[in-house]
Amino acid sequence: MEGTVDGFSYGLVTPVVAYLMACLGGALGLRCTTRSLLVAHSWRPGWLALGSAAIGSGIWTMHFIAMMGFTVQETPITYDRLTTFASLAVAIVMVGVGIFIVGYRGASGTALFTGGTITGLGIASMHYLGMAGMRLGGRLQYNTLTVAASVVIAVVAAIAALWAAGQVRGFLWSLGASLVMGLAVSGMHYTGMAAVSVHLHSTPSPSAGGSSAELLAPLMIGPLAFLLLSGVIVMVDPLMLLGKADLKAAARPRTPSYPVPRSGDRQYGHVGRRAPARPGRRSRRRPGARAPQKW
Repeated sequence: MEGTVDGFSYGLVTPVVAYLMACLGGALGLRCTTRSLLVAHSWRPGWLALGSAAIGSGIWTMHFIAMMGFTVQETPITYDRLTTFASLAVAIVMVGVGIFIVGYRGASGTALFTGGTITGLGIASMHYLGMAGMRLGGRLQYNTLTVAASVVIAVVAAIAALWAAGQVRGFLWSLGASLVMGLAVSGMHYTGMAAVSVHLHSTPSPSAGGSSAELLAPLMIGPLAFLLLSGVIVMVDPLMLLGKADLKAAARPRTPSYPVPRSGDRQYGHVGRRAPARPGRRSRRRPGARAPQKW
């Protein structure tokens, strides 16, 4: 017997809130990725780790907020706590691998494709591992083509978001990248949920694990507190307090490719070149030098 599945039992409330949470996590995480390209190498791992945790927490929170609206009419749904929180760890680790690749190799070429692919696969892995933590009186089945489409959506959108974050062109680029990242997570989630069908057991069995209401508090309090703390760290970052000229200077290579004159050098600005002769002044020949001969 096939169960009656409803993914929007609260209407548009859960999809909209879930999308906003994905955008919030993406905005903070991608902003940290952008900021890591403007700081010294000693600070870069910290910014990239913070960005990975922000994106992972955002997509994890988005998933389970969206799952609040998922119901099966014939059976209650509960969640296994261990599997549920394991999906959070998978999201942070896999997204972190992709972000570290882009953060150290740059948002171009092979590094961008590799990092974006791993990040997209991390989003998909979090989703399907979270689904594996569901406990209900039936069995979940998936349509293979729809599942593959959801993974492709996650990978393509993650590559686009990391490319935009790596441009280092200001807040608007990071905002646009976060909207793309939120679209990637939400699109992947609801495409994956469209592939789900529930086949009920003939004899209903009691479900074990925490209910949706019991999981709501840690889902909202824990990750939201971390995202709030991440937002505070991003806002008080010293580079945010610098001017535009300082931000451009921080983005330039630290080792110049030309000799830099000292402040006390008389020929400052004319390094390696002879000073031009003053107008109205004859050039002096060295003693013993021959005058140019006329032919």
